[in-house]
This record gives sequence, structure tokens and C-alpha cells, in this order.
Amino acid sequence: MTNAPDTLLAVDGLNVRTRHRTLVHDFSLHMQKGERIGLIGESGSGKSMTTTALLGLLPNGVTADGSIAFDGHDGNLLEASERELMKIRGRDMAMVFQEPLTALNPLMRAGDQVAEIMTQHGLVANKAEARKRAIEMLDAVKLPDPAEAARAYPHQLSGGQRQRVMLAMALANDPALLLCDEPTTALDVTVQRQVLDLILELVKQRGTGLLFITHDLAVVANMCTRVLVMNDGKIVEEGPTDEIFTRPQHPYTRGLLAASDLEATDADGRLFTVASARDYVPPTVDPAADAAVDRALADHAQAPGADAADTDAGAAAPAAPAAESVMRVTDLVRTYTRGKTSLFKPATEVHALKGISFEVPRGGRLGVVGESGSGKSTLLRILAGLDQPTSGSAVVVGNEVAGAKEAQLRELRQQLQIVFQDPMGSLDPRMSVEQIISEPLLVRGRSETAAQRSQMVAEMLEAVGLPASSASRYPHEFSGGQRQRISIARALICRPEVVVADEPVSALDVSVRAQVLNLLADLVDEYGLTLVFVSHDLNVVRHLCDSVIVMQSGEIVEAGDTETVYRDPQHPYTKRLIDSSLTLRQELLSAQ
Repeated sequence: MTNAPDTLLAVDGLNVRTRHRTLVHDFSLHMQKGERIGLIGESGSGKSMTTTALLGLLPNGVTADGSIAFDGHDGNLLEASERELMKIRGRDMAMVFQEPLTALNPLMRAGDQVAEIMTQHGLVANKAEARKRAIEMLDAVKLPDPAEAARAYPHQLSGGQRQRVMLAMALANDPALLLCDEPTTALDVTVQRQVLDLILELVKQRGTGLLFITHDLAVVANMCTRVLVMNDGKIVEEGPTDEIFTRPQHPYTRGLLAASDLEATDADGRLFTVASARDYVPPTVDPAADAAVDRALADHAQAPGADAADTDAGAAAPAAPAAESVMRVTDLVRTYTRGKTSLFKPATEVHALKGISFEVPRGGRLGVVGESGSGKSTLLRILAGLDQPTSGSAVVVGNEVAGAKEAQLRELRQQLQIVFQDPMGSLDPRMSVEQIISEPLLVRGRSETAAQRSQMVAEMLEAVGLPASSASRYPHEFSGGQRQRISIARALICRPEVVVADEPVSALDVSVRAQVLNLLADLVDEYGLTLVFVSHDLNVVRHLCDSVIVMQSGEIVEAGDTETVYRDPQHPYTKRLIDSSLTLRQELLSAQ
């Protein structure tokens, strides 16, 4: 088969298989030089398997057949020897992985890792030249002090800085094709925006082809001109990004769009999921039409007969003073002392919280927004009685945390439960689902029998949308979204008054995220819970919470009614967070 002279990559009839099943079916992709293509789909759709096949890095027991032709190389890459592939990887075709800390060598300085890529392929005269070029590359990816960064080890850099080092390594040899596999999933919203802008700027500058793998549709709308949608190992739809995102033809694409669009809700005020997407109206790329929709939504929210779900935000503000406070934080300070690093210098003090104050009324939904290092996690630990403040007061459901004894904290923990970010990390793999969910009932002072506990677990499983038969199974037998439902069931089994959710949907696919957010909203209403929702995803907080506090460096820089803060942010940091957050509708409009 002859390809057009400007074809960079031609994949035809690619199948990826294990002995028992086919993971990727008949995948085909023709990519021009300098083209930017998005490959989207949920976990298990076959995206990462496709890219590892392109690089010849499939795990043992997985095979590929079909044809991969790459510009400047004769023959089928699937039939190339490991020696030939090693010449291509890092020189002509490079990869930026999702988690830089696992992809970087912890024992090598960052500059040496960038230099090694160049010396391995013999594209520099000597090591001194490679080191000089490495610092230039670290400067090109906008690290503040490239010479200093070159001397640092990976653990001494932040997540965003590590991802920039990965990008410098990937682009060091000026490859024709850059593969990015979810490169910004683990990053804060402003860092994500910076890294995406940087990737886009560098590939445009160098005329590099970009294959961007993600489940975040707003990112694809921002980065790519063409998109391929994968589901169950097959491409179900492909075409220009704006066309696919505004006029999807396949029900699965429509479902992904619906679940990604946190600005759209169904007739009951719930987020769309892949299953309920039939009535979803995709975003238009006509700014006037979108403005009209916004005005209609605003009018509806102010109308006397508006739905309860729509008036929550408006009603919360006047009702707050009269409502009883479930949580009152006053001048809360937490200072840590780091271990001494020198005999002669005093130990460093870290001011994690610098005198913050706020209240949450009964039944309120408070969003806590801020980036890594803002003090969110320290605040949560104190509220849950897992840490003591240095000074100040935190009263949760009538219990003062400061100076409380273990017996008093036990009472607090019955009233406040946490849903953690990573369900797999917070569920004991050796315990059955029944043991996990019923564990909070085993504290001193409770009197349920084993039969009563089993009955409560069955009811809780039903409440979170899992069959009662799940009780006898183990965490590894469930998907990420199902594990998060188990975590929610465990948090609610002892009927707490307050639920603290710590980034509970950041690790989930978009359709699962929509299901879990709907579930949380339903349960908060049904059980009359007070919700504290911690996230760096501002769009999720806007959808779910009626009030918000914005934290930066241990201080609350802005607080108020969610919609007011989002529409008219007063603090430059809040404005920067909002401007950095990607939404599908905004990206499609700005692409016009």
C-alpha cells in the first residue's frame, strides 16, 4: 500500500490480542505530518494498548497483527526487530506518560536523563554538548531555573515540573511524532493548563505530529483538530473535533459528551450519563445561541416556580444565618516542624493553615477548592479528628476537635465520615465487601447483631446502586466506579451527619464520574447530610455545592455562594483557577 507523501503514520487493520480475547479490533489511522489527533474513550477501551503497540512495547502474552507504516522507515513496524525499534523510540517517535514519577529514573538527575536520550541516539558530539542541550531543552519547556532543575532528582520536583522534564526528554531529539497518554490527569488545574499550552506551542513550533490519548473531552477540544472515539477496542466514530463534539452520530460518543458536560442536566436536574444521554443536546458552536441558553437558565433559576435543584444555590445564601451550624471553624492554625537538616540551622516550620474561619449550616454543601499545598488535606485531617490544630477551634457536630481525648473523637468519627480519592487504596483487599462496609459499626458502644449488620449492608448496597450479592465479593472484582460506591456505602452505614468527600471522582472516567456525582447528590438529599466536598475540579464543585471556599497557601482567599464566586471572582487566584479550568463548551467556542 502506498501512502501520500505527507503521511506520517499509517495504521491499517491493527488487532491486539491475548490468548483469550481481542483487546483492539481492526484499528486504522492515517495521520499527516504535524496533525494533532485525539484518541478518546474510557478505561478499558483499548487506547493505551493501541499506543504501546505503535511503540512495540506490548506486555508479555499480548500480540499484535496488521500494518504500521511510519515515515522514513521501510516495512511494517510490527515486524521490525527490537534493535530497529530502539532506534525509532525516543528519536522519531516519543512518548509522554501519565505518571512522570514512575517513568523517570529516581536515581538520576533530571538533566542527565534528558542528556541520555540524546547520547543514546548519537545525535550530539559528546556528553558536554548533551548536557548543554539538556539545559536548553529544560528552558524550552519553561522550567523557572533550568540549570537548577537539571541538577535536581525527580523527587525534588513538583508534579508539573516532573511532567515538563518528561516533555523535554520526549522532544529532545525533535521527533516527528509525539504520543501523550493522559499526561495531565494527575495535575492541578492551573498546572494542567500550563502543560497543555506548552505541548500545543511546542508541537506547532516544531511541526510535530501529536497523538493525544485521554478521557477528558475538553482537553481534546483544546488540543486536537481531529478525534477518534474508541469503545470496547473498536473505533466507533471519527472526524473533525468540532463536528464530532457538536453533531455526534454514535450513541456512545453522545453519551461521553453528555457525561462530560457538567453544565447540562436532565429534566430532574441530574447529570447525564452514557445511559441517559438520549435527551442530551450537544453544545453549539454559535456563541449567540449559547448565550441565549445561559440567559434562559439564569431566568429559570430566579423564577418563583423553579426546581428545588436549581434554587439550592440561591436559597442557601439568605438561609445560612438562620440555619444551625454543623461545623464551625475559628482561627484554625496548623504549623508543622520539619526534621532538622543541619546542626547549625533551626528546624524549618511549615505553616499549613494560617488562621482560617468558616461555618457550614446543617444540610449545606460546601466546596473546598485549592491546588496541591493549599492546606485542604490538613484541614480535612483536623475536621476528622486525625490531627490536632496548633491553635484555634474546630467544632464538628457539637464536638470540639482541639484537645479532644480519644473517647470524644470516637463520637466525632461516628458523626463524620470520609470518602477518599482512591477507592482501591482505601479498601482492604483481604476483606469482603460486607466486612468493609460494616467495619464502622464495630466500634465500642454500638449494639447491632451480626444479622442486623448484614441487613444494614444489604440496604446500603442497594442505596448506592449495587446488588446485595456484592457483599460476598472482594474489592479487586469491581471497577473503579463500583469501588467508589462501596466507599460511599461504608461512609454512610452509621448514618453520619457530615460526609467529607476528598477528590472522590478525580480518578474516574467521565460517565462513571457523572453516576457517582448523581449518587452523592441523591444521598445527601435523602439522608439530610451535610457535605464537605474537596476538589481541584472547579466544574464539579460548581455543579454539586451551594457554597465554596477557595484556599491558597493555608489561607481562605475567597468564600461565598458558589454561583456568585464563579460568575464574579474577586481574588486574582480564584480568577486564575476559573480561567484555567477547561470546559467543553468554552473550548469549542474558543476553537472557532
